[in-house]
Amino acid sequence: MGLLTGLLTLPLAPIRGTVWIAEQIAEQAARELDEGRTIRRQLAEAELRYERGELTVEELEQVEDELLERLRLAGELDATDWRS
Repeated sequence: MGLLTGLLTLPLAPIRGTVWIAEQIAEQAARELDEGRTIRRQLAEAELRYERGELTVEELEQVEDELLERLRLAGELDATDWRS
């Protein structure tokens, strides 16, 4: 960007900054949503593995505990929902 272009577009800097912040927030929200979907899919897969006899009850509980903790840390699981 040249000096003249920089000076002429200087009044738009706050708008560009606001747009950049909005893009960053949208990207973070998408990452968190994808993480929640991934964890829920892993929970369903663990349940299927248990039903097929690939996991014992203890192994299933351990996997569920780990994945539910990850969901809680991701902010998608309320503390009151934990192992109820």
